[in-house]
Amino acid sequence: MMNQAKVALIDKAPNRTDYVRHFNNAFEFDQYHLCSEQKKKVLKRDVDIEIDLDQYDWIILVGSEALIFFTNERSVTEHSGRLIDNKFLPVINPAMLSFKPEARRTWEESLGNIIGYIEGSLKPIEYSTEKFLGVEDTATAVSWLKTAIEECGEYIACDTETSGLFPRDGHVLGISLAYKDDEGVYILSDVVDEEVESLMQKLFTTRIVIFHNAKFDLAMLEYHFGFTFARVEDTMLMHYLLNENPGTHGLKQLAMKHTKYGDYEKPLSEYIDSYCKRNRVLKSQFNWGMIPFDIMKVYSAMDSVVTFTIFHLFKEAIAKNPKLQKVYDTLLIPGMLFLKDCQDAGVPFDRKRLEVAQNLMEKDIAEAINNLYNFKEIKIFEKGQGKEFNPNSTVQLRSLLFDYIGLKPTGKKTGTGAHSTDAEVLQALGAEHEVPQYILDIRQKSKIKNTYLDKIIPQLDRDSRLRTNFNLHSTTSGRLSSSGKLNMQQIPRDNPIIKGCIKATEGNKIVAMDLTTAEVYVAAALSGDKNLQQVFRGGGNFHSSIAKLVFKLPCDVADVGDRYSLERQAAKAVTFGIMYGAGAMKISQQVSKDAGSYFSVKEAQEVINDYFHQFQDLKKWLEHCKVFIEANAFIYSTFGRKRRLENVKSSDKGIASHEVRSGINFLVQSVASDINLAGAIDMQNYIREHSLKAKIFALVHDSVLAEVPEHEIDHYCEKLKKFVQFDRGVYIENCPVGCDFDVSEDYSNGKFEKKYGGLLT
Repeated sequence: MMNQAKVALIDKAPNRTDYVRHFNNAFEFDQYHLCSEQKKKVLKRDVDIEIDLDQYDWIILVGSEALIFFTNERSVTEHSGRLIDNKFLPVINPAMLSFKPEARRTWEESLGNIIGYIEGSLKPIEYSTEKFLGVEDTATAVSWLKTAIEECGEYIACDTETSGLFPRDGHVLGISLAYKDDEGVYILSDVVDEEVESLMQKLFTTRIVIFHNAKFDLAMLEYHFGFTFARVEDTMLMHYLLNENPGTHGLKQLAMKHTKYGDYEKPLSEYIDSYCKRNRVLKSQFNWGMIPFDIMKVYSAMDSVVTFTIFHLFKEAIAKNPKLQKVYDTLLIPGMLFLKDCQDAGVPFDRKRLEVAQNLMEKDIAEAINNLYNFKEIKIFEKGQGKEFNPNSTVQLRSLLFDYIGLKPTGKKTGTGAHSTDAEVLQALGAEHEVPQYILDIRQKSKIKNTYLDKIIPQLDRDSRLRTNFNLHSTTSGRLSSSGKLNMQQIPRDNPIIKGCIKATEGNKIVAMDLTTAEVYVAAALSGDKNLQQVFRGGGNFHSSIAKLVFKLPCDVADVGDRYSLERQAAKAVTFGIMYGAGAMKISQQVSKDAGSYFSVKEAQEVINDYFHQFQDLKKWLEHCKVFIEANAFIYSTFGRKRRLENVKSSDKGIASHEVRSGINFLVQSVASDINLAGAIDMQNYIREHSLKAKIFALVHDSVLAEVPEHEIDHYCEKLKKFVQFDRGVYIENCPVGCDFDVSEDYSNGKFEKKYGGLLT
């Protein structure tokens, strides 16, 4: 045991955690608590710790509460094992190791670092910023670039600082470059003249250019300078391959973990905090154009240096795994370039329809609120409470429904243990009273107005297109996500009002290609289940075919939906549910909800048994995947993506079984998504090579959306179908994955016109 350094350990509140054991009895420490009383959450007012920090050489902060109280940082996971202010050593709470095995790697790395600092083998990071240059004149920029062209090896890292998050919303403040791991430059965009542009372009076409989040920087550099690139790499996507968990891919986090530069952004963060406080500016209103060049230059130059450094680490790690290398080369980099073009195309909106929709929602919400206030129960509530009823207040709504109206809670609870009033609960209660129906209607229409219509209109570019983000790195399953100005993955399905505002320009149509039952198709192909594959070969309605087979229904497949709707819903629920580990209880609930008729747990179990009797190879495959995941704590998709599932080793059986389900979910979801992505990439390349005018503007779930000139539609559909159905190793012989095409003026496929068309005249 080490005794030289004086160490304090501070956690949230009194608990039973044996820190001496967790820290391997490596050093002595004095233990303190932020709060002397046991609390689930310690607020600032609860803190009663008494400690003289100056008495200690090192202070270990266990958990986020202690970190937040003593530093300006908030994420303990991000800073675990990293030194802050030359004294504080944050660390995740070791208590989570019993139920979150995936945290063990972080804990062990943190433990090694903490012991290293205390015993003196690990020193605080020190480095000079002298070689991180800021360039404010053209002559110096030209000189540096000429030297770079002569000295630079195969790779050069690049980063941009911008005043906005989208090319049309701002401009490039400066460009940073680095071709060494300890030297970089930040060139102010004001000094980029024709000669500087020419030299930069030479670098970009003769070297492999490394970015962190290449899709963003490429879009900025292409739009504002017209730069082209011969080949690019992306360290963010590389790290995503090595660790698919979201929230771990930020350059700052990777710098702290993999480089000597630690939290190099801290001076910049402190300046932003100080500026906002001094000038009473909200952080959401702050843009990087407000940062002085002297502060910006070092940070920006280091961005490229850090990117250059981690690239070589990640490149080596990926090269050791041919499967990951293939995913990176064939899906992630081409996918990133495709999505950049997709984002640039923009989602086409009709301004007139948006304005009509906005006015309509305002009118409908006002009318629904007015009708709501006419209920006697509302008036009794307001009299009893002495204030006006607010339908957006969950506390008031809970009291109104359960205390004043006297409805019986459904049993569903919030995270705090209170009775839930979410959409599912309101829908159930709506069968007993009209008030929940009105509340639900108000909520749904308010969301459409506030979340979509009110935000879309001011964010449209001059060409009436909205440019938002599509992300390759935000889900563990490998499916795409959407963020930014509009989340295209969450557009309301039940109401055509938003989809109907996504409208093709004159002479064009919206073409939506949708994969049909793609995930089940993948399961059938991967499992090799001949009976399930035969259902696909048979054509017709898939779920009706399954129902007829499982329930041995005495009718044609075409008549199943009308004559045996409950059985069809049951077959559908089982088909999707069992692949993700849903049991009889879950299937019972889902069928009862979808069919509107009670379906017992016993009935659900019987269907599951009959289902697996028909599809025995599917059952064997699912069991094989389960055994593999439990034994290895990871699994690979057919295309080579790796899903790490360390929580399968958890002592909590619920967590462990959820991890297994996540792994099987990953196998089918990621492959279905990759089939769609690969087909869209090939189609985009074809569009470019053949100078077509079609514009793919979104991938939504298993759909590809495009705006296509009317004379190109047949050709476009033919080629996209070919690319999507191409045999990529997940294929049922003589039966490619199904593709449905909808061609219409708008994304609602004419439903907007049918429902709201009269308001447009």
